[in-house]
Parts: sequence; structure tokens; C-alpha cells
Amino acid sequence: LFAVVALEAALNFSVPLYIQIIQGRSPIATAIAMMPFNLTVFFSAMLIVRVYTRLTPRQIGRYGFILCTLALVWLAFVVRNDWTEVPVLFGLVLFGIGQGSLVTLLFNVLVTASPKELAGDVGSLRGTTQNLAAAVGTALAGALLVGLLSTIVLARIASNPMLPKEVQSQVDLDSITFVTNDRLRSAMERTTATPQQVEAAVTVNTEARLRALKIGLLIMAAVAMLAIIPAGRLPNYLPGEIPSDEPPAPGARARR
Repeated sequence: LFAVVALEAALNFSVPLYIQIIQGRSPIATAIAMMPFNLTVFFSAMLIVRVYTRLTPRQIGRYGFILCTLALVWLAFVVRNDWTEVPVLFGLVLFGIGQGSLVTLLFNVLVTASPKELAGDVGSLRGTTQNLAAAVGTALAGALLVGLLSTIVLARIASNPMLPKEVQSQVDLDSITFVTNDRLRSAMERTTATPQQVEAAVTVNTEARLRALKIGLLIMAAVAMLAIIPAGRLPNYLPGEIPSDEPPAPGARARR
């Protein structure tokens, strides 16, 4: 459950970061871009119960994390500078199916696998886990993307002959963060950089941002893939096979 919510929070941070801050779009445009993902999570969470009679929680858990892994890998390879492209929307929808299915599944497993007298404790622990995972997922995504961006930018600047030390010394390279091209161009124009050097810096910034996002999505995919392992510990029975909490009657033969 922690992995599911953390991955969702990380994606919900990464996509709006890129759309609203980097591309400079409005909050409404960002909300519209995220609508396919949010709607898919909503409907998947409701409709997944229809397959409970055919698939066990263990199978649904594994398939859900596999879908999340494939979706994040797909996004890492197809994402460009436009989040409204069909391949990107397909990746968001695929990730939403896995997320919605897993959230409902894990909640139902917690309810059915816990004694009734511990229902309050289970609900509190679930809520705490979700809140903590959302905070950790957002914080780690931010730190990961900024760290990747700084590393990539510094490496590309060092290997770019168009950006000599004289120009680099006029820019604060100790606090690299995600900025729009217009903002970077405005900052570079206040230095002694030539127009060609300004455009070279903008190119480095554009390529580094996209590469940082791609690597970040691949790391998220690795986390989703690792979560397939604990998903294998989920119950492996159908609803009609749920074992009873009541002790067997005297003389009854134990069922294997």
C-alpha cells in the first residue's frame, strides 16, 4: 500500500511540475492533462471488484504492479514536450488502471484479513500509511528530479564548448532547478553571453529537463517492479474460499 500511494504521489508531482512550471501552462491546463489518469483511477477502483470471482488478490496485485511498471517504462520512452499526445495519454491511462485496481484490492484485503475487533486499528494504520506514503513519494520525486537535473546540466555544460568558464561563472550553478526557457533566456541575457551562447544554454536546459524526467520515470518503474515481490504474499484464494475465523467443530476433519 505504501508503494502504491508513493508511486501515485510521485507521478502526480512530476507531471504537473513539467506542465505548469516548465511549460508555463495554467493550472486548468494542468488539471485537464491529468484528467485521463485521475478518471482511470476512479473507474478502475470501482470496476476491479467485478474480477474478484475470477482472479485472486495475489494475481490482481501482481498484474497491477506489472501494469504500473509497463506504464512508467512506456512514459519514459514516449514522453516529449507535450503531455496531450496520444502515446502519453495511453501511458497515463495504463498507470491509472494499475493504481486504481491496487488501491481497492489492498483495502479489501486489509478488511477481510483482519479480525473485526481490530477494524479501527487497521483503518487508522491504513490512513497513516497513505498519508506518509503521499508525503514521502512527493518529497523523493522532487529531490530525485532536481538531483538528476543538476547532474545532467553540469555534465553537459562542462562538455559544451559554447559555454566557457567565463559565462558559467556569471550563472549560479549551485542551485539548479526547473525553470522555463523564457526565464533562463532572460537570466542569460543579463550576462556577457552572446546570443549563440544563450541559445546553447537554453538547449542544454531543455534536453536536461526531459532527460531527468525520463530517468525519474524509469526509477519509479523499478520501484513498481520491486513491489511485485511483496505482492506475491497477498492471499491466493477467491472470495468463496476465504477461510473462516471460527474454530473448527469438534471431530471435524481439517481441510488442507
